[in-house]
Amino acid sequence: MSTSDLLLARFLALHPKLIDLSLGRILRLLERLGDPHKRLPPVIHVAGTNGKGSTIAFMRAILEAAGLSVHVYTSPHLVRFHERIRLGRPGGGRFVDEAVLVDALERCERANAGEPITFFEITNAAAFLLFSEHKADVVLLEVGLGGRFDATNVIDHPACTVVTPVSLDHSEYLGDTVTKIAGEKAGIFKRGAPAVIAPQEPEPTAVLEAAAERAGASRILVGQQDFSVHEDGGRLVYEDGDGLIDLPLPRLTGRHQHVNAGTAIAALRAAGYGGLPALAFERGMAEAEWPARLQRLARGRLAELAPAGSELWLDGGHNPDGGRVLAQAMADLEERNPAPLVMIAGLLSTKDATATLGHFKGLAQTLFAVPIAGQLAARPPEEVAALARGAGIPAEVSGSVEQALREIAARDWRSPPRILICGSLYLAGDVLAANGTPPV
Repeated sequence: MSTSDLLLARFLALHPKLIDLSLGRILRLLERLGDPHKRLPPVIHVAGTNGKGSTIAFMRAILEAAGLSVHVYTSPHLVRFHERIRLGRPGGGRFVDEAVLVDALERCERANAGEPITFFEITNAAAFLLFSEHKADVVLLEVGLGGRFDATNVIDHPACTVVTPVSLDHSEYLGDTVTKIAGEKAGIFKRGAPAVIAPQEPEPTAVLEAAAERAGASRILVGQQDFSVHEDGGRLVYEDGDGLIDLPLPRLTGRHQHVNAGTAIAALRAAGYGGLPALAFERGMAEAEWPARLQRLARGRLAELAPAGSELWLDGGHNPDGGRVLAQAMADLEERNPAPLVMIAGLLSTKDATATLGHFKGLAQTLFAVPIAGQLAARPPEEVAALARGAGIPAEVSGSVEQALREIAARDWRSPPRILICGSLYLAGDVLAANGTPPV
């Protein structure tokens, strides 16, 4: 194990719960560290159920294309913890390196002095410490869970707050209705800061808009009302009160990425970056990357196991709305280039597997249920297969993703299949590591 791995393992023992939403512990630690969260570049704070990371990826690509240096904090990681902290620098940011990370983690550990604190809180403090000590023009900050009591919600004066589409997820912590969850996400809105609300269903929109008004947001921009985005002639057209931008379609696959790209542009304009060169917005669409979100695996050890001529896709979506947009993306691919869809899926017991998988009824020919290594909450593959059958998808069990790929390759197909590995970010991380294509 690396030194950072040992430190991170120690942090898991500092609190009896992995998740305990509160701001008191992190504020105490940040005060002992000299309040680094108060010495940051302008912060764009992003909450939501789905699309947070992709929206941040678009913003980062646009800002870096304009020559700006961008710090980024996202979670969870896929392969290595270092992915959570990207330090900005001219020419493009890089994941924090081991020595720099270890130094920050050790200082946080000393300052915390063994007091109760969750893993996310103390590592979030380390990110703030690093962002305060390394020069950059912007910080893109992703909420970990919810918003109101999330450890990232210590920024009093963000340049902008953003809420991406809200749907049911983490109900045990955030509430059992979309309106309750939207209320938790709305906790990031701040007085004097513009609030950008992504296009979404009417119920969460109403909750978010009312909350932004109560919080005293300087401007409230609601998707489909104050800004819109649509495809026209193979181009992406963004429009708001300041005018129209004609852009290439996003590099990231799926219609839902159009919404994320539009939300990113609205957020940048609201935060004061609307005057960036037009070329920066164009390059942002073409260069944005966000691993394990409809990522095509064209090469690598696992990709080589797939049948000749087939497509291998990876997505970490794990809730019903994630399943919906993923199924829509697969249907769009099917319309353009028909191919039998085969799923390889592993899901956690904390997620609504039936609703998530149900979107693929009539679309997937078969599903191979696989285990998720090292996850106590992982559903047994036999249970996933049974739930898939209950949702109307033929399913069987396989011992691993590798075994499933070998079984798929051994079968006769009328045409090379389209293979989708999905159901969990933990599974996605294992796939990227096994394939030899970790995030960079």
